[in-house]
Amino acid sequence: MTNSMTPPGQHSEQRGFERAMSGLDALFVGFGAMIGFGWITLTGGWLESAGTWGTLLALLAGGAIMMLVGLVYSELVSAMPAAGGEHNYLMRGMGPRWSMLGSWAITGGYVSVILFEAVATPRTMDYLFPGLAGLVPMYDVAGYTVGLPWALVGVVSAVAVTWINYRGVKVASLVQTFVVCFILLVLAVLLFGAVVGGDVANTQPAFVGGATGFMVVLGAVPFLFVGFDVIPQTAEEIKLEPKKIGRLVIASVGLAVAFYLVVVYATSLSLPASDLAEFNLVSADALSAVMGGEIWGKIVIAGGMAGILTSWIGFLLGASRLLWSMANAGMIPAWFGKLHPRYKTPSNAILAIGGLSVLAPFGGTAMLGWAVDGGSPMIVLAYALVGFAFIALRVKEPAMARPFRAGGRGRIGGLVLGVTTTLLCIVLFLLYVPNVTPISITLDWQSYAFLGAWMLVGLVFALRLPSGIKAGPETERLLLKAVAERRRR
Repeated sequence: MTNSMTPPGQHSEQRGFERAMSGLDALFVGFGAMIGFGWITLTGGWLESAGTWGTLLALLAGGAIMMLVGLVYSELVSAMPAAGGEHNYLMRGMGPRWSMLGSWAITGGYVSVILFEAVATPRTMDYLFPGLAGLVPMYDVAGYTVGLPWALVGVVSAVAVTWINYRGVKVASLVQTFVVCFILLVLAVLLFGAVVGGDVANTQPAFVGGATGFMVVLGAVPFLFVGFDVIPQTAEEIKLEPKKIGRLVIASVGLAVAFYLVVVYATSLSLPASDLAEFNLVSADALSAVMGGEIWGKIVIAGGMAGILTSWIGFLLGASRLLWSMANAGMIPAWFGKLHPRYKTPSNAILAIGGLSVLAPFGGTAMLGWAVDGGSPMIVLAYALVGFAFIALRVKEPAMARPFRAGGRGRIGGLVLGVTTTLLCIVLFLLYVPNVTPISITLDWQSYAFLGAWMLVGLVFALRLPSGIKAGPETERLLLKAVAERRRR
């Protein structure tokens, strides 16, 4: 068990973690977490909703927002390079109850992505091996018949990814690096096929759907770009000075923006808009069309499978470190705060999240939409709270050591960045609330149920924390002392 009284940011060996990731490993962990399977399943819908340039502009706008959020995170991780990311920033900037709510929200967002990947895996295998879903039918969920072999593919995948994370960050980051390299190779093949066999005329219409179409794509941004913040979660396990860790966050967001822009434009070049509705996995089918063979589409699907793996590994890394941090601060049961004596991983937290991912495939393909929609508002909520913490720390602790300073060295630039980022995240969050903004995104009731149930649990934990503990450098130590005293009574 680690010494939970050790202040965040001290040398990782004092808290039990192993500094095993290089800068490239950490970059690929963050970038790989952002590149899941959505670029294959969602591209066709985006192009139909917003058109080629409507989609590209929405992704650019969303990417710009995420870049601002990334700048905020870059400064904070350089100042507090400790496992748990948001937990530490919110604890110091806003106090324990807000830290509990924000940490719980981002953990819920991570878990939603993990559930998505657990269902996307058997769905992808059904594309590669048609008929898999129809074998040994068990029951229907939202109109989809769940077959036993189909579900077992997800179960086996969940067990494998959980094992990779359980064995240590060195194993996880090594797998991540190799798989990300494969994804980049697939992206190069997709772009080559589009340039050789595509037609610029296919990119018309440039815009469809007006503001509504634009917002449909923009609403997917939190789900697409969440993942750069996995780098701060693993800060204690990265063999770099804090300032360089901050730069990695920005670099990972930039890479992800470029990746999605290339995918969308290459797909649009390859297929006319009138044909989009005929295909299921448009990015894969587009390469098959221009190259004249199904094998090319299956290569893209293999890239999607790789994206599932990198995203899954990254978010399990991040979510487990968050649970570990909350447990060691006395916020949630101490069971989640155990580190494996040999592998130096938060083993109980990994097993708990892995257990949820084992169950996800039994929810059928509807789980894809429910996970995306239920998790996205939680992600944006956490980003908004981190923006508030950034502002609070700039005001209350201007002299705090910040090896990476976002918005310049002056006070005004940093405050402008913090306020802008926070307001944009609030606007994104309000998109998910019906009838609040002129254009809103209405979720299925299952998504609202997931969002509400998850945050209710977090609120209960937050209200149980001792009151009267103010934000500041000593907040976590005081919270631990108060929790210990309460348990002795």
